[in-house]
Amino acid sequence: MKTHRIGSPWSGMGAVLSKELADHMGSARMRMLEWLVVLTAAAALYGAIQGIRQTTASDPFVFLRLFTDTRAPLPSFAALLGFLIPLVAIGLGFDAINGEYSRRTMSRLLSQPLYRDALLLGKFLAGLAALGICLVCLWLLVMGAGLILLGVPPSGEEVLRSLMFLLAALAYAGVWLAVAILCSVAFRSASTSALVALGLWLFCALLWPMLAPAIAQAIAPPDLATQLAGGMDLHTVAWQQGLLHVSPTTLFNDTAITLLSPSTRTLGPVFLSQIQGALLGSPLPLSQSLAIIWPQFTGLIAAVVLLFTAGYVVFQRQEIRA
Repeated sequence: MKTHRIGSPWSGMGAVLSKELADHMGSARMRMLEWLVVLTAAAALYGAIQGIRQTTASDPFVFLRLFTDTRAPLPSFAALLGFLIPLVAIGLGFDAINGEYSRRTMSRLLSQPLYRDALLLGKFLAGLAALGICLVCLWLLVMGAGLILLGVPPSGEEVLRSLMFLLAALAYAGVWLAVAILCSVAFRSASTSALVALGLWLFCALLWPMLAPAIAQAIAPPDLATQLAGGMDLHTVAWQQGLLHVSPTTLFNDTAITLLSPSTRTLGPVFLSQIQGALLGSPLPLSQSLAIIWPQFTGLIAAVVLLFTAGYVVFQRQEIRA
């Protein structure tokens, strides 16, 4: 006998979202990941503040240096976020679907007036909301620490640039959350999905930047004259830049550099025609910085949509038995 579900396909999404968000925010896993991020970020922030205090030159974007200044042996705050955000996102999503199978609750969930669409989207939005809450709290802590320890308020453009960086970080987190949920749908074992998601992250963060130049030279080898002159072939460089930007890590790093360093004028090779008439070191307005990173930011959003769609298609094709 067939059961007929009443209501729209998204009628149960709110219940799934609130339940999953409460589980995320109250879980021991989330608290461990939060403390990992907070402690490492606090160490990077302390080093940045010490470096800013030792400089005597006035900087109109001193608050943005909280995100970009480094002090050995720790990297900058923005670089640490680029490393830790995927770890937190994968930790939240690697068992989103296969965990229901292992607990034998999937058939009971879908026997309710709840569609698969609403279940998958609710779990994704709950994970994204948890990540957003953590990133907003971290951003507020950074701005508050800067106000207290530096003694100067941020300018309006600094606040806008840091907020745009926060949005880019959330989109970057969404990419890896979608990867984790896709692996959770594709593999019934939670350990397998976690290992595959972590392997993809390490490949994009560490191996792909080394492989992309070699692949670019194999696809479009530079001519002999350029090699002898020690120059760069523009066709090879174009392929290399295109291959590097396949990785969401490169997209996020480019976005962070452009938003947090207003003097950044280009993300690729610099030609003489690009710097003629320009005051070197002068900051760009926010609108021009956004124009530079618009393709990268759009690429992050597109990656979230594509990965979630892939997980949705795989989940719809699976057979669920009691």
